[in-house]
Amino acid sequence: MKKIILAAGVLLAAAFGIQAADVRLNPDHPDEYVVQKGDTLWDISGTFLAQPWYWPEIWQVNPQVENPHLIYPGDRLRLVYVEGQPRLQLERAPRPYRLSPGADRLAPQVRREAVTEAIPAIPLDAINAFLSRTRIVEPNAFEGTPYVISGQDQRILMGAGERIYARGDFRAPLASYGIYRPGEVYADPYTGEILGMQALDVGDVDLYQLDPDERQDFAVATMEVTRTSREIRLEDRLLPVEERSIAALFQPGAPATPVEGVILGVEEGVTQIGKYDVVAINQGEREGLQPGHVLAIYKRGAVVHDRIERENVKLPDERAGLLMVFRTFDKMSLGLVLEADRALEVLDLVRNP
Repeated sequence: MKKIILAAGVLLAAAFGIQAADVRLNPDHPDEYVVQKGDTLWDISGTFLAQPWYWPEIWQVNPQVENPHLIYPGDRLRLVYVEGQPRLQLERAPRPYRLSPGADRLAPQVRREAVTEAIPAIPLDAINAFLSRTRIVEPNAFEGTPYVISGQDQRILMGAGERIYARGDFRAPLASYGIYRPGEVYADPYTGEILGMQALDVGDVDLYQLDPDERQDFAVATMEVTRTSREIRLEDRLLPVEERSIAALFQPGAPATPVEGVILGVEEGVTQIGKYDVVAINQGEREGLQPGHVLAIYKRGAVVHDRIERENVKLPDERAGLLMVFRTFDKMSLGLVLEADRALEVLDLVRNP
């Protein structure tokens, strides 16, 4: 079974609106636990807590421990009580070290780095494309941008290792570009507000040479394709590469403000959603969402007919899963489904957990 990999770290509980009285321990929690290779913070949190997103409230950082924000295999976690409140304390396991690349063995001070890697944030193979490449842009973001006009030998489908030709405004050329394809335009289902458009990641190219075009403001660029996630097609667009570092210290926590949103879509436009799928929701930075915020997913309650009162009655919404936000935009966010008790769908509700 796949596991969600989350890193240990410190976030102020107040940032997520957590109160100590809200923390409930798992009835079967151990008094201590030795971290195993392949463990995840989400799983470990669930071992100790009934509500894993309250992890920041019980994590007790030891300032005498090197890198106390990180958890490594072999580390020992002990459950203790401080002023009547549960806390987890860390006992760091001995770890082998190696010299950092380029370190001088004869230097008085030699840099060292741990051979064992700390548990990273969430599985990079599952969301790497969404963290570093897939983008939510304004619907007019592609207007006036260069576009693919041909492949080598006039091919219409191209891949990594080939040359392509692009035409457009290259008056301020860059060494590298990302290739994108217009995706779904997202609108708020309640207000109709346009929230953004998905720019589907296609690949990366390096600029090889520029040749003047018959239009003075245009040029024809010869590009080397360095990476593809799908076949390059004619009319695919070029945008500057967006450099985004992958956050390796996500902390699960509840938003400080009320959240009432919906799932807008899932990659490739499918409607059925399951565990570890990446979804887009109609809440973003302007609503106070941050990477690491955990939201509950609800199925809408059905409307049934009350035959005695002769009127329609809406049944309660039913909780069906959890997601964690890992990338935010102004009006939208991307989240990874952590738990799914039943099949989820576009337009299912998301709320505070």
